Amino acid sequence: MKILLARPRGFCAGVERAIKCVERALELYGAPVYVLNDIVHNAHVVNELREKGAVFVKRLEDVPKGSHLLFSAHGVSPSRWEDARERQLEVIDATCPLVAKVHNEARRFADKDYTIILIGEPGHDETIGTMGWAPEHIRRVFTIEEVEQVEVPNPEKVAYITQTTLSVDDCARVIQALTKRFPNIAGPRSGDICYATQNRQAAVNALSSQVDLVLVVGDRASANSTRLAEICSAQGIPAYLISSAKMIEEAWLDGVGSILLTSGASAPERLVESLVTRLRSLGVDRVQSLDGVRENMTFPLPKGLAPGAADANDAADAQFG
Repeated sequence: MKILLARPRGFCAGVERAIKCVERALELYGAPVYVLNDIVHNAHVVNELREKGAVFVKRLEDVPKGSHLLFSAHGVSPSRWEDARERQLEVIDATCPLVAKVHNEARRFADKDYTIILIGEPGHDETIGTMGWAPEHIRRVFTIEEVEQVEVPNPEKVAYITQTTLSVDDCARVIQALTKRFPNIAGPRSGDICYATQNRQAAVNALSSQVDLVLVVGDRASANSTRLAEICSAQGIPAYLISSAKMIEEAWLDGVGSILLTSGASAPERLVESLVTRLRSLGVDRVQSLDGVRENMTFPLPKGLAPGAADANDAADAQFG
């Protein structure tokens, strides 16, 4: 039995940046540093940061005045920013720049008085945050059926934007339905689905037909991880989304000769490594790393967290020593 390791897999640039934001804030300011919601959708990452001194909250009311607060990679609405200012919080914005791009698109279309159709998963942190940037203009849809039901005041002045972690194929079908209903619909200057989501889905689409089983390492709260498993299941290939090696059931391996192993954009590589170790104990004797897209995207840390910030702060403090 062999494992094929998909490439690319694991952390994207936005997730790496968000995690580094928390770690750097703890380094500069000490614990506790507060984070609104999960910094990324992976319980292992959140628990590790919690052990280092990060405190994760669901309400700003739970953050003491004057504390350092990080907004997660999924972004927040302007009202959250205003609430944080009122509580005199020192905000560090860990919003993924690709999510911030969608926020800017929402504002741009709203300024032109468009009705904005947001293709987004209901209840997802990113969707909630994006809707807050133009609440009077945005209507949310997730399925083709919802496209048929959405109401707009002026069918000639409609635009769409999307969540960054959707299924590429599903999103394309929803956009097609929107275009059919609103032929003059406007869209973003470039696609909103992030490069990492597209690359991981493309790899799974290309490789899943070559194996008997697909295992996706990721958290159930992670939209992009969930999409990877759904893509394979839709093709009739057994696929399981698992957050740790302990979740593997030996019955899954009955009659299996090859396994495709991949991971979502918020899953640490060490989880993949532990899965390989577990599968070796269950009979895997070959592990093949596949060629694929090599991702070189990086995002700089927010102002004040970049390397050298500590020295600048120390120098400023020394003036008053």
